[in-house]
Amino acid sequence: SEVAEKRLKVLGDLDSLGAGFQLASHDLDIRGAGNLLGDEQSGHIREVGFELYQSMLEDAILAAKAGELGLEAKPERVSPQITVDAPIMIPEDYVPDLAVRMALYRRLNDAESQGEIESMAAEMIDRFGPLPSATENLVRLIQIKLQAIEANIAKIDVGAAGTLVTFHNDDFPDGPGLIAYVDRLQGTAKLRPDMKLVISRAWNSPESRLNGLFQLTKGLSGIVRKAKKRQKAAA
Repeated sequence: SEVAEKRLKVLGDLDSLGAGFQLASHDLDIRGAGNLLGDEQSGHIREVGFELYQSMLEDAILAAKAGELGLEAKPERVSPQITVDAPIMIPEDYVPDLAVRMALYRRLNDAESQGEIESMAAEMIDRFGPLPSATENLVRLIQIKLQAIEANIAKIDVGAAGTLVTFHNDDFPDGPGLIAYVDRLQGTAKLRPDMKLVISRAWNSPESRLNGLFQLTKGLSGIVRKAKKRQKAAA
């Protein structure tokens, strides 16, 4: 069909199947955008967290393309799953062009330093004006993600009564440092026998939840950095 031919042409223009979001934007141009990343989808992002939402979307795109062409999709970088009740998105009325919105999502998710994230936020302000609150939340979430990666965090669940942190392979790079950190929180944190960290603190607004997670992951990633410095000095 004509649509299939256009999609195959797009595939030929891409460097690899790993360019899932670029491919998605072309597909949506061909078939019609709908509200994939518009206001109607903000509820889905809130429910599953931006990282999981993005991962699910991209995995579905890559799997579909690989299946159609008889190819194997390339795995993407694994990011922590962060589930938090907050509006996290680039609103359609802030960046109307779907392809541009998706490119911004992708660039933010691929950022590898806090400086890179701050530069992107400054770029968006320069191009589109002051960040809406939902986009400020998105920027904060990406900052949290980078710190969570450094702290070996696999998953963060924020609920009404507190937060549960799960580490990859139930392991933290500096066990004594983690215990000392829990002690400093004076009863608001508990390390369970299964190595899950429980924070018994309710954050009642989206801003407080994200700021609380930022401080939490900043503290945990700081412990890891100090441990690495000690190991390097002792070597």
